[in-house]
Amino acid sequence: MRSKRPAIKDNPREVALFQRRAITGFAIIVLLLGVLGGRFFYLQVVRHEEFVTRADQNRIKLRPIAPARGLIFDRNGVLLADNTAAFRLEVIPERVKNLDATLEALGEVVPLTPEDIKRFKDHRRGRRGFQSLPLRFRLSDDEVARFAVNRWRFPGVEVVPYLTRTYPRGAEFGHLVGYVARIDEDDLARLDARADGADLQARYAGTTHMGRTGIERYYEDLLHGEPGYEKVETNADGRALRVLDRVPPKPGKNLYLSIDVRLQEAAEAVFEGKPGSAVAIDPRNGEVLAMVSVPSYDPNLFVNGISHTDYRLLTSSPLRPLLHRALVGTYKPGSTVKPFMGVAGLELGIRSPQDTVYSTGEFHIPGQQRGYRDWRKGGHGHVDLVESLAQSVNTYFYSLALDMGIDRLSAYLGRFGFGKPSGIDLIGEGSGILPSREWKRAMFDKPWFPGETVIAGIGQGFWVVTPVQLANATAILAARGARHPIHLLRATQDGFNAPIVMAPLPPPEPSFIVNMTHWDAVRDGMVAVVSGPTGTAKRVFADAPYSAAGKTGTAQRFSRTGDEVDTRGLDEAQRHQALFVAFAPVEEPQIALALVLEFGASGSADAAPPARQILDAWLNPPPERSDDRTAGQSTGRPGAPACTPAAPGPAPAAGPDAGRHDWPGHALQRR
Repeated sequence: MRSKRPAIKDNPREVALFQRRAITGFAIIVLLLGVLGGRFFYLQVVRHEEFVTRADQNRIKLRPIAPARGLIFDRNGVLLADNTAAFRLEVIPERVKNLDATLEALGEVVPLTPEDIKRFKDHRRGRRGFQSLPLRFRLSDDEVARFAVNRWRFPGVEVVPYLTRTYPRGAEFGHLVGYVARIDEDDLARLDARADGADLQARYAGTTHMGRTGIERYYEDLLHGEPGYEKVETNADGRALRVLDRVPPKPGKNLYLSIDVRLQEAAEAVFEGKPGSAVAIDPRNGEVLAMVSVPSYDPNLFVNGISHTDYRLLTSSPLRPLLHRALVGTYKPGSTVKPFMGVAGLELGIRSPQDTVYSTGEFHIPGQQRGYRDWRKGGHGHVDLVESLAQSVNTYFYSLALDMGIDRLSAYLGRFGFGKPSGIDLIGEGSGILPSREWKRAMFDKPWFPGETVIAGIGQGFWVVTPVQLANATAILAARGARHPIHLLRATQDGFNAPIVMAPLPPPEPSFIVNMTHWDAVRDGMVAVVSGPTGTAKRVFADAPYSAAGKTGTAQRFSRTGDEVDTRGLDEAQRHQALFVAFAPVEEPQIALALVLEFGASGSADAAPPARQILDAWLNPPPERSDDRTAGQSTGRPGAPACTPAAPGPAPAAGPDAGRHDWPGHALQRR
């Protein structure tokens, strides 16, 4: 078999093929290099600024700085809410080898409660290991010293200084000023629910606390301030290396309230721990001078988280210290509505000041056998408006209410603010109940009966008022029917070196009393209550160095048709509620007051004496405490001069009243 002849190589052809392939490969390489170079040019030149910014975002973090919260003062510059320096214990988890063992050993040096440890572990979830987390707030000096000695034993644990909210007056202003507490999920949801929720989330970046109750909550926007930030360079793990830039935060505004600490102290003292409330208002401008709810609570307990034990003690107390009685406490007004009924009867033309009613001790609706009793057996005889107020004669007002009818009664007394919130600058105010045909139909789907009108005339039945409402109505009466919106905020200040700016006053509503002789008649009746020969409170005000007008009230817990009951021998829970309303001086009222005692036999015996003490504290203060209230004043409201607030402490000289005596509602003429 013949072998196959090997093919002869065509060298020129192979060389040409190689050259074509080399050129093609080189062209592809050049093309790819061109594409890569173009991409580099696009990324590094065309989009240079974008990628530099993104790189900086990976390298530079913005760390928020919480603003200092604004301070709260009374009208004289007495500090009510402060930011004080304190120390807290913080832990960086990644630097602790055995966290549980460290916490156990740390508890032997600085006491830790199970709540502290639980709160710390809950806070740790979702946080990076190198982030410092608070373990225990408000360390004492002794605890700081003991930790400093043992610090070498606890790597990753530090004592850190910070500012914390404190309330120097404690329980005295617990309900009024309120408190701040740690921001939780409910607070964040509340911020999101607002129209500008996104901005608010940024505004609260870095903030751990916000107002929960009282002034702290209502004026949260003014007190909070604006956060600052730091530009911090970080490594790939997000750990801070250095601070590149810092924009300081803007602190919140300082607030000056219309409250007077001395009057507040005097009002709280008269209760002697018995549950009740008192509210004092300047009828010339609507400023709230005192607002007391007894018993109260210490707001400092809530700032950094109240313990279960303390909270259980507050919530389980039968006296309900957490209840803000002045704002949401509900009471039957009793005979304190009689002056308002008197104005309504005169203005509606149902009675004249000279008309008399004969009191036999029991009133009957025509055609009915049921009797509605007076407080005195045998009655009071013939009485006109002045005597009916002085002796608190029920028959006069039974008859007046029946003649007036529930529709006109509820319509006219609504002008005094009954049955609706007063509009005071606090959240959660109660509206009370002003009896009416429509209200009963809406609540019970039942018709209105004449007997319900009769007892409404003396503040019983469906009537419900709050102390703020009752004080507001008394202030309107003292101002001859003119309504000045009541308020607590008096002035604001942007920092200690800024001028104090007086808060603008809303214009008063004109008086709805057409004939001022009608007002004079009611005033005379209220004056007779405290200074007339038959007045129910004449003994209490017998030696008062000022003229006053008042009205006692007793909210009965027993039927007025039954036998008389001596409530002084009964358990407190079974006693009546004692009330007193007043304004003084009569010639130019400067204070209107409503006081409620939850347990008392009568308004004249139990409520009038403490009310007198409160009026004395404002109108007739001891010489060593009278300060600028002894000067004369005008009724205008000029702007306040620039001044700086007083340092924390009792000295009142540098508040918004400093150097001026023409502010209505503060500087009072002593009598």
